[in-house]
Amino acid sequence: MAYEVVNYVNGKAVAPPKASWGPVFDPARGVRQGKVCMSGAGEVAKAVAAARKAAVAWGATPAPRRAEVLHRYRALLAAHADELAKIVSREHGKTVPDAAGEVARGLEVVDYCTGLPELLKGAYSRAAATGIDVHDVRMPLGVAAGITPFNFPVMVPMWMFVPAIACGNAFVLKPSEKDPAAAVRCAELFAEAGLPPGVFNVVHGGKEAVDAILEHPDVKAVSFVGSTPIAKRIYAAAAAAGKRVQALGGAKNHMVVLPDADIGLAADALAGAAYGSAGERCMAVSVAVPVGEDTADALVAALKKRIRDITIGAGGAKGVDMGPLITAEHRSKVAHHIDTGVAEGAVLAVDGRRAPRTKGGTAKGFFLGCSLFDEVTPEMSIYQEEIFGPVLAVVRVRTAADALKLVNRHQYGNGAAIFTRDGQAARGFCEQAEAGMVGVNVPIPVPVGFHSFGGWKQSLFGAHAIYGPEGVAFYTRLKTVTTRWPAGRGHGAEFTFPRSD
Repeated sequence: MAYEVVNYVNGKAVAPPKASWGPVFDPARGVRQGKVCMSGAGEVAKAVAAARKAAVAWGATPAPRRAEVLHRYRALLAAHADELAKIVSREHGKTVPDAAGEVARGLEVVDYCTGLPELLKGAYSRAAATGIDVHDVRMPLGVAAGITPFNFPVMVPMWMFVPAIACGNAFVLKPSEKDPAAAVRCAELFAEAGLPPGVFNVVHGGKEAVDAILEHPDVKAVSFVGSTPIAKRIYAAAAAAGKRVQALGGAKNHMVVLPDADIGLAADALAGAAYGSAGERCMAVSVAVPVGEDTADALVAALKKRIRDITIGAGGAKGVDMGPLITAEHRSKVAHHIDTGVAEGAVLAVDGRRAPRTKGGTAKGFFLGCSLFDEVTPEMSIYQEEIFGPVLAVVRVRTAADALKLVNRHQYGNGAAIFTRDGQAARGFCEQAEAGMVGVNVPIPVPVGFHSFGGWKQSLFGAHAIYGPEGVAFYTRLKTVTTRWPAGRGHGAEFTFPRSD
């Protein structure tokens, strides 16, 4: 049954007048299942105005009171976790268990932010000079905005709006128009938890809505997650407008496998990290780097076996390991990357372009099988570019030092992992790998909610990573107060407290 997804502004579902509409597809069947309103600058302005008005009272609300709302929100999210997971699976295509994991990782951020009164405590220096005390306070910015991608329609928005709102700001979210319904449901549950109208608003749309957010003078901070070319544009435009900005870009995450590693464990980890969620994850492992020919031969053989066991189908079907890609256009783009890899001379050990047999899907669905390339070299585009699909490239190297060079010379520095039993080797890799997040025998080292997520190099633009302590710093302004109190006089008498001996 077709449905409509509209904006959520000032506590109400609102369809723009004379709205244009974009399609919302069922990726497993390849058909339209709904539509989403596409907003322009006028709708963005209404949302920002509502947020600006609400931010005054919300920012003045005592931190413990805001924490109470977050506690209630956390309980409601947990109670509706299955519902949210099914919404995500229906529109994105990922499996319901994968979507449930996304909701759970979002809940970690809410858990962290419920400790808001402790997080916002400032520093204090008594007697910084004679008769002078100094203290710090963290103040909200006012209105913040988030522009989020399709691949995590619950988790990534929660990385933004939960810390921002916890810190006393109001928020305007522009989610992906490809899977928009989950964002609205998150807003409705926040209102049910007691969040005042206007503190959290959702505006749907494309480039026109994004540009309006970047240009609006009342938006003080912008958070973005997406591809590097767009992240650069967002960063430049927001910074030029005098806004705070954190723009997380693309990735090409490497997993180094040393000769002493447990090959079975490494292969299991790679299969999940490369092909889970159809590879549509910025922390997906897309490059495996086995050290030594024997290691490479064993790893490739193990991966072939595991790929054969991956069940592809509709995200809501039981027993499915990998769902479809988000759109037909993205499926074609990923398939083109595979064609290019073959033309460049890489060995296509497993060809995912062949129409996979699917469970619970249809021939019209946006399915693509798992592809495995061997004998990939750093000059090939399938090594250099982010593919964002179920494609894993194996780059063989002779030494651990060669593996580290690959990691450090790549333009992206989001995440990297090493599989080994050697503690000294792991420690050296952690210290020298030029990536923002590093895993040791952990293929996808996404930090827990009380740390922060962010890459290096072309994977992050801006001074702050996202959520955790970095999120609190990003969504607040530091104010330092220096005080000196002259002697007071009351009714002609001086009130003093002399020191006791």
